[in-house]
Amino acid sequence: MIAIGCDHGGFELKQEILAYLREKGIEYKDFGCDSTASVDYPVYAKKVCKAITDGECEKGILICGTGIGISITANKQKGIRAALCTDCFCAEATRLHNNANVLALGGRVVGPGLAVKIVDTFLHTPFSGEERHARRIRMMEED
Repeated sequence: MIAIGCDHGGFELKQEILAYLREKGIEYKDFGCDSTASVDYPVYAKKVCKAITDGECEKGILICGTGIGISITANKQKGIRAALCTDCFCAEATRLHNNANVLALGGRVVGPGLAVKIVDTFLHTPFSGEERHARRIRMMEED
């Protein structure tokens, strides 16, 4: 189950990603927003992150205008490792090396065709499980 959310700057790209998820038969929960009317991205980032940390969803996708603010908000939530990706290499690397559980995208930065490829890469790349990467994740999560 994928949690997805956006602000007004990510609304149109979210529609493209939802179409991809439906086409591929990937289950998702849409946490909003529902239009291009101005809203505050922290609201949606926190909803998506809560769904992940509560175990309701496995991974999340967050979209705002640049992806920056929504990824910063997500990374402030305990148990979340959000990665702002602008290409497939970064999406693959963050899953392999960081076991990222949230993908952040910029609706005004990445076009729909590339965004769908990034989402596909993120969702289908497993964590490598290599000791050095697991060690670094433990270090990140230390209080």
